[in-house]
Amino acid sequence: MTPIEPVHSTTVLLLIAALAVVALLILIMKFRLHAFVSLVLVSLVTAIAAGIPLAKVVPTMMEGFGGTLASVALLVGFGAMIGRLLEVTGGAQVLADRLINKFGEDRAPLALGVASLLFGFPIFFDAGLVVMLPIIFSVALRFGGSVLLYAFPAAGAFAVMHAFVPPHPGPVAAGDLLGADIGLLLIVGLVLAIPTWFFGSYLFALFIGKRVVLPVPELLGADPNDNTTVSPPEFWRVMTILMLPLGLIFLNTGLNTLSTMQLVDAESPVVVLLRLIGQTPVALLITVIVAMFLLRRGRSPADLERIMDRALAPICAIILVTGAGGMFGGVLRASGIGQALASSLENIGLPLIVAAFVIATALRVAQGSATVALTTTAGLISPMVASTTGLSQFDLCFLVIAIASGATVLSHFNDSGFWLVGRFLDMDTKTTLKTWTVMETLLGTIGFCFALIGWWLL
Repeated sequence: MTPIEPVHSTTVLLLIAALAVVALLILIMKFRLHAFVSLVLVSLVTAIAAGIPLAKVVPTMMEGFGGTLASVALLVGFGAMIGRLLEVTGGAQVLADRLINKFGEDRAPLALGVASLLFGFPIFFDAGLVVMLPIIFSVALRFGGSVLLYAFPAAGAFAVMHAFVPPHPGPVAAGDLLGADIGLLLIVGLVLAIPTWFFGSYLFALFIGKRVVLPVPELLGADPNDNTTVSPPEFWRVMTILMLPLGLIFLNTGLNTLSTMQLVDAESPVVVLLRLIGQTPVALLITVIVAMFLLRRGRSPADLERIMDRALAPICAIILVTGAGGMFGGVLRASGIGQALASSLENIGLPLIVAAFVIATALRVAQGSATVALTTTAGLISPMVASTTGLSQFDLCFLVIAIASGATVLSHFNDSGFWLVGRFLDMDTKTTLKTWTVMETLLGTIGFCFALIGWWLL
């Protein structure tokens, strides 16, 4: 998206952004206007107020909306189909039983979180979440209590792995821009991601799960018409379905990392083909087809079609609201609000690692995308890094983690993940703010503290 030349001062742009967020809060929480309508309306008014030429207002909105749908709609759609198949056939219950047998009933949230940390190594946040949801819901239904107790350890694990650990695009791009060693960054990111998740996500889930009691949504659950007398699938079939997209996506991200390190030829036809297969939408498409084959036992093609068709209807609202959140973020980016905020903070004179965290936080709040905040901040501070002598490879890695931490905090209306989590868990906006937004802020703050300690000690 090409930014529009700002026509207002930084102060005015920041005021417009603040008023836009306040307007969303009032419309959604006070007047109960649907989030989709509210986001589109506020995006339109914000674009006009920020000085985007009238002829470019709607194209800018559509670009943000379409860009988000392009990355989210296929993932959510295929993920919902996989989840529905696993739920209806009993596959989710099979995996839930195995996890509980290994970890014990009292550690069910921990089991889900650890599994998500492992799955989150190669897979993106949104794709991982939609694949894990049926397992999360099955465990929550079995043991009772708030769904947050089981969902947040998993969602937090995917979020922190996505932000901190290569081969995810944000840390890889930031590391490359700052000259950090990607292999060392992987180790440092993993070492810091685990305690960050434990304190910021797992312990918070135990806390908030007792205070905000939410029932398990029926979004991916089976209805009575889907139940059959067929026995549930074997464990190996379930694990094959879960591990297949992880393996294919890891193939793509691993080859991308090796290409960045110039260890493989990115233009090789074999590498290009393997990376195509490993693209998340293609990987999930392949997984849907394999799942239909492995879980077809006792069901006709018409039964499978009906199950998958019913998986799509409930997620239409999720996709539209998520796209509208991307529209709002796109308007903020195109208007120059995020860049104006980052530029004003760049000249304050903070220590390098603190400045990196603050700038990333400002960009995250202003435009929503963690990956955009990561890469933009790395680009902004790279001249300062180049002119600073005595920085070790460890320092550069801690700097990347500080940026990733700032890019994680304060998930709100312009973050597609905010709407994805809120709608999947059937939370209203107020509840999403005081649960998901708080957890993301804890993850970012704790991660930055660990990075800062490492910066001082090593």
